[in-house]
Amino acid sequence: MATANKNLSNYDKNTIPNAKDFRFGIVVSEWNDHITEGLYAGAVTALSDCGALHKNIIRWNVPGSFELVYGAKKMIETQKPDVVITIGSVIKGETQHFDFVCDGVTQGIKDLNVLSDVPVIFCVLTDNTEQQSIDRSGGIHGNKGTEAAIAAIKMAFLRRQANSGYQFGNQNLLTEHQLRIEEGTKRLEE
Repeated sequence: MATANKNLSNYDKNTIPNAKDFRFGIVVSEWNDHITEGLYAGAVTALSDCGALHKNIIRWNVPGSFELVYGAKKMIETQKPDVVITIGSVIKGETQHFDFVCDGVTQGIKDLNVLSDVPVIFCVLTDNTEQQSIDRSGGIHGNKGTEAAIAAIKMAFLRRQANSGYQFGNQNLLTEHQLRIEEGTKRLEE
């Protein structure tokens, strides 16, 4: 199990760009809300801890995980976020419904990432049991929502760098301080 020896809530704040200048969209499934609300709380706590302003965090609810894709698409089109986090929970049952929902959501979010300039973060638990979901939404393994928030900040920062014309020759992200210096240098050269 990938999370057996890992706490999903651990991150080094010194390695995370400040989130205060980013606009975050969060689309939350109402299905299994006892799980998704924990994931949402973990995401918002981490975003705030890293400097995100509450006025720059937009939440939309959708009925289930399958609807996350449409919700994220419409949020991108209408709210102009820097990044979107999709939060859902699908727990395996006795039918193939689990497989169809998980595959559809995964492919849909992948498609949004390919077709849109706005990163969409996959925070959809696809567990075999309810206890596994509880363990990953604020339980013994920490919170996947926290992990998704940190990924969202990093991807929003990457997007900003890519859109500013930064050349990723060495595949290292500039720090926030370096980005400000490089942007200032570009303006001086023009």
